[in-house]
Amino acid sequence: MAFSKKTRQEAIRAIQDDELDLLVIGGGITGAGLTLQAAGSGMKVAMLEMQDFAEGTSSRSTKLVHGGIRYLKNFDVEVVSDTVSERAIVQGIAPHIPKPDPMLLPIYNDEGPTTFDMFSVKIAMDLYDRLAGIEHSTYANYTISPEEVLRREPMIKKEGLQGAGIYLDYRNNDARLVIDNVKKAVELGAYAISKMKVIDFLYEDGQIAGVRARDLLTNQVVEVKARLVINTSGPWVDKIRYLNFTRAIVPKMRPTKGVHLVVDSKKLPIPQPTYFDTGKHDKRMVFAIPRENKTYFGTTDTDYHGDFTDPKVTQEDVDYLLDVINFRYPDAKLTLDDIEASWAGLRPLLGGNAGSDYNGGDNGAVSEKSFDLVVDAVMRYQNKTATKAEVEHILNHLEASLSEKGDAPSSVSRGSSLERETDGLITLAGGKITDYRKMAAGAMELICQLLDEDYGLKFTPIDSKKCQISGGEFDPTKVAETVTQNMKIGVQAGLSEAEATYIADFYGMNSLKIFEYAKEMEPYEGLTLAESAKLRYALEDEMVLTPVDYLLRRTNHILFMIEGVDKIKGPVINVMNHFLGWSPAEKIRQQELLEKALRESALSELKGL
Repeated sequence: MAFSKKTRQEAIRAIQDDELDLLVIGGGITGAGLTLQAAGSGMKVAMLEMQDFAEGTSSRSTKLVHGGIRYLKNFDVEVVSDTVSERAIVQGIAPHIPKPDPMLLPIYNDEGPTTFDMFSVKIAMDLYDRLAGIEHSTYANYTISPEEVLRREPMIKKEGLQGAGIYLDYRNNDARLVIDNVKKAVELGAYAISKMKVIDFLYEDGQIAGVRARDLLTNQVVEVKARLVINTSGPWVDKIRYLNFTRAIVPKMRPTKGVHLVVDSKKLPIPQPTYFDTGKHDKRMVFAIPRENKTYFGTTDTDYHGDFTDPKVTQEDVDYLLDVINFRYPDAKLTLDDIEASWAGLRPLLGGNAGSDYNGGDNGAVSEKSFDLVVDAVMRYQNKTATKAEVEHILNHLEASLSEKGDAPSSVSRGSSLERETDGLITLAGGKITDYRKMAAGAMELICQLLDEDYGLKFTPIDSKKCQISGGEFDPTKVAETVTQNMKIGVQAGLSEAEATYIADFYGMNSLKIFEYAKEMEPYEGLTLAESAKLRYALEDEMVLTPVDYLLRRTNHILFMIEGVDKIKGPVINVMNHFLGWSPAEKIRQQELLEKALRESALSELKGL
């Protein structure tokens, strides 16, 4: 399916010629998931994104589809139950993206108050597995001794180590999840246009009836009429709401910033994702995660008031994370100079309900008596001397008695909101990546209701639990077999087994299109055949419009393969220059933007380079 600069021009013309049923503002994961569901339900729908798809927030997460085990410390059972069930659905509709990757959670006893001890972590993990329905599977949790922890991670802090819990979590490619939702939406009939900034609303009788938007590639302003307009712009939600100057706006959002740093795996060799208390008594936890011969760690969680489009990693962010990681891995002795790449992103948190994806859960103190009641009930349930109803009664009663949530950025579980305002604008805000499909499904119920009541248009939402996204159209129980089968086709197309395996795993069923390109083309000058086929696919089928789109969000080059970027960046720019028809001035501008992105990722300014 073609999805390129050429089809973009066609889409811009099309959305000006007809009234849409739904216009979606924002091309992150929430907007992408909603656009897919609307298109699958037969609606005339368009999505406008002012940057690249996923550029603002949805490519800047910790890159996990997590289960939220930390919430169980405070018995936020409903959150964990929803999260693990939704994670299973996402894995089913996007089996080429979330991949199981068991998490190690080391337990210490010499650091004052911590999130878990060996007893409570086992109780939490057993409940977690039961909620996820994996208690008797190969992914069921278990605990290991201090000796086994050190065997796996020799550099981890030895003093006070009591052991560790191992439980199931999933690694994720956040930007790929977005683009493959977008591509499926387009395949189903949606229009998805990036680099298109909404600048104003259109009104009929005081109600929003569309938008005015500026094409940031041409500076052209277009008018797009739509029966319903929904705001899914993440941290920008309030900025979109402020476009209507005729009414007072009560801010919804409280964005926070999260930072991640990347080092070579030789500097911090970690065989599996690891999740630990910071040791700073700040009720926060940090991840260290291996990926593509690198290790990255984060995240911070601080209130943010700066430029939303380009949040920066500061010296304070770096100092905090290096301090935490060197405390937990004292032999690593990491410094600023060891950091190869980094990213900073904003979380679209709702004001009054601000908590990160991974650090929420401070719902109030739980008394020792209440804790003992829960532990006793869970153990009796495991021994079949208590019913599930008894356990649920205790947990529900406990949740009802919790104290009011705190106001620290890391203090509570993340929520979402869906609201239609007096001018007709629908706003879908908050949430987290794991919940994107469920949030979109909730919005679809309201959208279908409004289109029926106000316009007499009847739509039936698709079963989004079964609508597999682009590249994910295969049996989710046979991921390894599918990768192997597709890899063989790549080898037949002229790629090495390692190249073909990587592409088959990374792109799912879309790898077959890349292999088709590889079979019929000669490599671009300065690039391997594998890189050439991926680049061609990105340009013709994934709406890549800049080198940064390709090297940062469609692939992992800038984040996890930085050592190869110097060699390929010139050839990539040359190919894109030819394909996209840049002027000489535009080519220079794109070179400069790429260099700026590389310097920011490498923290060159902080390093004094």
